[in-house]
Amino acid sequence: MNDSDRQAATSSVPTSAAPAGGAAARSARGTQTAGSPISATARQETWALRSFSFSAYATQALVVSFFPLYFLERGFSEGQIGIIYSTGPFISIFANILLGMASDKFRTIRKLLMLLLLGQLATIAVLYPVNHFGLICVVMTAFYFFQTPINPLSDSLILLSSRYTGTPYALIRIFGSLGFAAGAYIFGLVLKEIGTSWTLALTLGTVAATLLLSFFIKDYQEASRKIQFSGFFKLLRQRSVVLFFVLILLISVSHRMYEGFLTVTLRHLGASDSLIGTAWLTSAVSEIPILFLLGKYGHKIKELPLLMFASLMYAVRMWLLGHLDSPGWIVVTQVMHSVSFGIYFSTALRYISHLIPDEYRASGQAVYAVIWTGLAGLISGVLGGMLYEELGRLAFYQTASAIAVIAAAGFIGFHFSRLNR
Repeated sequence: MNDSDRQAATSSVPTSAAPAGGAAARSARGTQTAGSPISATARQETWALRSFSFSAYATQALVVSFFPLYFLERGFSEGQIGIIYSTGPFISIFANILLGMASDKFRTIRKLLMLLLLGQLATIAVLYPVNHFGLICVVMTAFYFFQTPINPLSDSLILLSSRYTGTPYALIRIFGSLGFAAGAYIFGLVLKEIGTSWTLALTLGTVAATLLLSFFIKDYQEASRKIQFSGFFKLLRQRSVVLFFVLILLISVSHRMYEGFLTVTLRHLGASDSLIGTAWLTSAVSEIPILFLLGKYGHKIKELPLLMFASLMYAVRMWLLGHLDSPGWIVVTQVMHSVSFGIYFSTALRYISHLIPDEYRASGQAVYAVIWTGLAGLISGVLGGMLYEELGRLAFYQTASAIAVIAAAGFIGFHFSRLNR
């Protein structure tokens, strides 16, 4: 791949993307290119996407940071919380594929996002009076069906919008990180004062705000063409694609083990809701400069060595989480989120854009989400929950560290094998 191709992949600008609405919409908005002045309309669309991303990730902060505390406060064990957590990854395997294909077939992302947000509102309302563990698992499965496709679909929309807004993916996605950071910190302070039992009410508020903001974003899709899904499945049978996704699964398992049980770990070490919020704030803020730098200069560095480096940083981070006994020091390690998740997530998306053609972008994102959220979350939730409950924190995080080391070795081996072709 030459430098111009690599730059195009970095900013993720598909050449065939077009806002929904036909020729009139295209001529009204125009096409933005890197370095060209941004029109007022394009600027409005960029800020609409940024606002939507900010609000959607504020909801994500509640789900990731405080849902485990909510269920812990209700008396459920680590193993039960692991099972509740794993219902999301399980159903996301089907939800992401179904919604990704629906987006490609019906040529809309915005309407699907609205439908998913309405579903979240309904399931959170149903969850309020439920106390039985089995029923909670059923309701949370329904909630995750509507919640897990939000990020991959919104990522696809941002990627497809770049040609018309003139704004690279990373410079919009940064606002998602800001939303997560602000949500984790502010909601941590709020819940410390009013109690963890208010977690669901706050979630209803952020989902409702995101739904309102969805009315202001535009729909983007590739130029109309007949999509042959048989070609997409042929791509998934290619050796290089399969190997890459296997390595993604490994590092995703390590990340999901950390994400699913960091809150539980901090609580067991005596951390308050506000300190837990500060931990998630630290991680989210730390990734912002990395996303900015990768958006500007990431195309100058090959993706696979970057993924190897991110995997090694995960390994070090997991090892520290297993050995540190002070909640304050664990908060400090959250700064490593920048060089682990920050590098991994943006770089993996960039590499996927090389592997998957534009017409299968949403479906490709769905497969990535199935692995990142679905399979990895299912493995880390069920097996990780049992490992944490039976063998303790040290064995849990040592296992996560070892998995990350294996992923790092795989990425660098994959890199050299491709150089030798």
